[in-house]
Amino acid sequence: MSVELYITRAEFWAQNEGKEITGDEWLAYVASDPEFRLSPENGKHFALWMGNSKYEEPWLDWFQGNVKTKWPDTALYRKMLRIAVALQAQIQDDEGNVYRTESDWEFDPHSTSTPSTKSPASWFKRLFRR
Repeated sequence: MSVELYITRAEFWAQNEGKEITGDEWLAYVASDPEFRLSPENGKHFALWMGNSKYEEPWLDWFQGNVKTKWPDTALYRKMLRIAVALQAQIQDDEGNVYRTESDWEFDPHSTSTPSTKSPASWFKRLFRR
């Protein structure tokens, strides 16, 4: 099982038509942030974060209007929060759960435990909870 987190402007990341983060916006953000460097061998929009991560090469990639990564550690997640603010966006997981605060996601890739999340019910469940 894989967990992907998305920086998105949409209510649900997979339905972002009209609310996309453009590839050019993402590239401009990366160019403005000295903690990132593009890794074109992995794709035009693929960026490596030089921050204090437990991963050797923590990354973010733009795809179809969202910026995403898989299994971010706590440090990369917190960086994603700052990026989301800069891009006027939010963070969601595959199911549409929204992550807003630093304590909403804690994960150490060298641990055998799963991520600790304090996210609300999924977007899908919230939609039909009336």
